[in-house]
Amino acid sequence: MTDISESAPIDAAKTGGEGRKLKAGTQTYLYVSLLIVAGIVIVPLLTTALGGFKTLPDLRGNPFGLPTEWQWSNYTDILFSQRYWLQMGNSLLIAVMTVFLTVVIAAAAAFCFAHIRFFGSDYLLNYFLIGLMFPAATAILPLYIRIRDLGLLDTYWGVILPQVAFGLGMSILLFRNYFRNLPHELFDAAFVDGCGYIGFFWHVTMPLSRPIIATVGIISFVQSWNSYIIPLIMLNTEDRYPWPLGIMVYKGEFATEWQLVLAFITLTILPTIIAFFLAQKHIIAGLTAGAVKS
Repeated sequence: MTDISESAPIDAAKTGGEGRKLKAGTQTYLYVSLLIVAGIVIVPLLTTALGGFKTLPDLRGNPFGLPTEWQWSNYTDILFSQRYWLQMGNSLLIAVMTVFLTVVIAAAAAFCFAHIRFFGSDYLLNYFLIGLMFPAATAILPLYIRIRDLGLLDTYWGVILPQVAFGLGMSILLFRNYFRNLPHELFDAAFVDGCGYIGFFWHVTMPLSRPIIATVGIISFVQSWNSYIIPLIMLNTEDRYPWPLGIMVYKGEFATEWQLVLAFITLTILPTIIAFFLAQKHIIAGLTAGAVKS
């Protein structure tokens, strides 16, 4: 009896020690993995930003190191260029309109799929979700013909409407999952007080959906801001070019000023990085809330 009672605390201590070692090992593995992922993301950004401060020979001979001489004029010349601000304004206009229409249409459609049962609702939802399997490049020819028939070629709407259409599938899925996780008691209480579907949507659902609105908004904004193929096909006037098409300005007939291209890219991706960090808390809340059940 004495041996058993004395050995039990020893076994418990061994088990606790092994558990702490296992937990410490898991945390170390997690930290190392996060550092690797962070490095994969940060190193290209730093290389791009530093490359914008170099001369072309320095960039070719030392692509990953610090500049031999810091060429601040690469950035200042772009910042004081009228063409740069015109392209940024075009990108901002297209992105803001795309985000607004995507959020409003997707939220209204997702609310119907989440709270209203009607004939063919499941088939209609699956029809929207099928769009997730087809990138815009696969439909560029029929899309071009349709935009041409509508008379929207070389207009902002010729870029905005296709981007909204291709963004609805994922946006509806995210909104629907979030709406279905809202307390059903709110829905019942609103109807008892005489609130209809439209009133409940605008006055109850949308104010409570700030996290998922931020999530969908940032995703739509980044996709629209970085879109290249649709503006390339739909726009012909240089004054309407967004920034991805503006890179072509720095491509000469015989050579490309790569240091200016890197400086231009650095300045144009800053808005998306800033927007992501500002909405990071809401994005995480929106994604985790929508992942509870479907």
